[in-house]
Amino acid sequence: MSAILHAESTLTDRYQTTVPEAVRRALRLGKRDKIHYTIRPDGEVVLARAAAGEDDPALAPFLAFLARDLAEHPERLQAVDAGLAQRIQALVGDVEVDLDAPLSADDE
Repeated sequence: MSAILHAESTLTDRYQTTVPEAVRRALRLGKRDKIHYTIRPDGEVVLARAAAGEDDPALAPFLAFLARDLAEHPERLQAVDAGLAQRIQALVGDVEVDLDAPLSADDE
């Protein structure tokens, strides 16, 4: 019989946490992997590595639409011109995000 491992982590002000190393190893998690939560009636929560394909349900059909449209109408594909790239950079280039900052009441 294998040993039971226990681990804990702390929530930040933004309700974020780091998955403990023992849990990451047990679930074979890597960066950007997704975690699936099962909440049982007794309040117990079970974490599992999310199976491939449990992404946003709208994403796969949208990507299929794009692939089909590109295959059927390659002439519609256009490069982003330098002017547009500069405008985008001007809009977001100086934006900084602090992931540890508490959420305001407006963000909840």
